[in-house]
Amino acid sequence: MAYGSIAVVGPTASGKTRRAVDIARRFSGEIISADSRQVYRGMSIGTGKDLVEYGEVPYHLIDIAEAGEKYNLYRYLHDFHVAYDDITGRGVLPVICGGSGMYVENALGGVRLPDVPENSQLRLALADKSLAELTHILEGYKTLHNITDVDTTKRAIRAIEIQEYYREHPDEAALADQKLVEPLDALIIGVDISREDRRRRISQRLEARVQEGMLDEVRSLLDSGIAPEDLIYYGLEYKFLTLHLIGKIDYPTMIHDLEIAIHQFAKRQMTWFRGMEKRGFHINWIPYDLSTTEFTDRVFELF
Repeated sequence: MAYGSIAVVGPTASGKTRRAVDIARRFSGEIISADSRQVYRGMSIGTGKDLVEYGEVPYHLIDIAEAGEKYNLYRYLHDFHVAYDDITGRGVLPVICGGSGMYVENALGGVRLPDVPENSQLRLALADKSLAELTHILEGYKTLHNITDVDTTKRAIRAIEIQEYYREHPDEAALADQKLVEPLDALIIGVDISREDRRRRISQRLEARVQEGMLDEVRSLLDSGIAPEDLIYYGLEYKFLTLHLIGKIDYPTMIHDLEIAIHQFAKRQMTWFRGMEKRGFHINWIPYDLSTTEFTDRVFELF
């Protein structure tokens, strides 16, 4: 059975970028990144762009936003569909690669988010509400699957604003509902790696990135005028290295806490992908340590 696209998913340090490149070469495809941090210019070592791995393979949605910006799911889905339509319009196979579960799932689900304008009256009415009150209001609109919408009052108000817009514009809301839109015709490949191997590779990769100059990369971003809180917002490497560079934590604490955070992040990624399977996305898990030929042969057989 032939599919319209291939998606490669997996936790951090599983080698999914290399596998996506291998698949793109085998199928003469082009890669669309589904990574929430690789969109930023100047953030290469910490996000693991590994651009040298792509070689001659074209890629999209990497280095498309300035560091310090707040790129989001709405912008990603807009940019994703532009890239996807361009690639398929040229008769080329898109190979979607990423570990940002929310980006991957919504893109594969065919979701297109409307551009929701500000509702000044609603914002004024909610301005004095506590985060707990805002969370309760938002729960009246939808079931909260994660806490990202309610980690600050600003985000909670925006989430309520979006839900109110959807209530008033059901046709546009339908485009944002994964249950009502047509999913992409995609073969989903999962890079299967054991917990022990994943932990080992995370530790090895962190050490390699520090040696590669990850600390200098973050220092350069700070020197360019990006506020520390903006880098901390990106989490993981940028959070802990920034905290160290501004004197909040010492070097050993930075390495220790960052390594723990990356392990926890990888675990959350796998939880998301397992959730995707429960929500109807069939993921074909292939061992991470096969040879290039063996891995792409498996994909070819499934395709």
